[in-house]
Amino acid sequence: MTLIQSMLLGALQGLAEFLPISSSGHLAVAQKLFGLDDIPLLFDVFLHLATLLAVLIFFRKKIWSLLCTFARLIFRKTPEIKSITESSDTLLAQELDGRRYILAIILTTLVTGALGLVVEKGIGDLPIAFVFCGFIFTALVLIFSALTEKIREKKLDYKNAGPKAPSWWQALLIGVAQGIGTLPGVSRSGSTISGALFCGVSRSVAGEYSFIASIPAILGAFLLEVKDLGEVSESIGFLPVLVGCISAFVVGYFSLAVLMKIIRKGKLEWFACYLIPAGVLGLIFLA
Repeated sequence: MTLIQSMLLGALQGLAEFLPISSSGHLAVAQKLFGLDDIPLLFDVFLHLATLLAVLIFFRKKIWSLLCTFARLIFRKTPEIKSITESSDTLLAQELDGRRYILAIILTTLVTGALGLVVEKGIGDLPIAFVFCGFIFTALVLIFSALTEKIREKKLDYKNAGPKAPSWWQALLIGVAQGIGTLPGVSRSGSTISGALFCGVSRSVAGEYSFIASIPAILGAFLLEVKDLGEVSESIGFLPVLVGCISAFVVGYFSLAVLMKIIRKGKLEWFACYLIPAGVLGLIFLA
């Protein structure tokens, strides 16, 4: 793999990891076009780690808040009032919401992990045609989610609701959606955000929760594939991996910022205009 190829693959990962167009699917297509079919899966996981760093920095305040809440829960401490504008009732409500958020992430991760293992063990390698079918499936999910959200908007103004953690049943369904997103060609972010919106999670929470909930999933995938670290260094080399990761991080951070604005506007279905033609053309010319 050349440095140019690794940089392009990294940029593609950074773009497609956050935009709901499937990073794994696009990486598989790009590797096929580049003739890089023998790249270890761990290389893709390294690119995911780079975009994970973008998530950690972008949502650093929320993640730090959740870590503090988790620490207080473990050591059975109560939050301290730091400003005269804060009240004990407000802090208690925020603390309870933070605990529900943590519980939701745990439930989502457990469901995603179980489905991910089923996908890995039960399905195995799939032909490239499955990736293009995944593009079309993701587009349909985005469109369906947009339609259900518009119907719900007519009944109540939930899109402007304040931050509220997903409930336990919403977390379970989001975990199922994220598990489906592990299939080749199916966008993890697209299916997870759409699943959250479909369950009634507000836009202000759906995008944020989708990416924060991806942190355990990405770290778990890395731990499962870390055994192939030596194979990556031998077949690809350290420098291409580093260049790819830097490219994925930079492009990913800006892609994440753009996507959060699109989510707040409620325009995720726009990406179907790309995914459907891409899927159809891929089935015709590359499958």
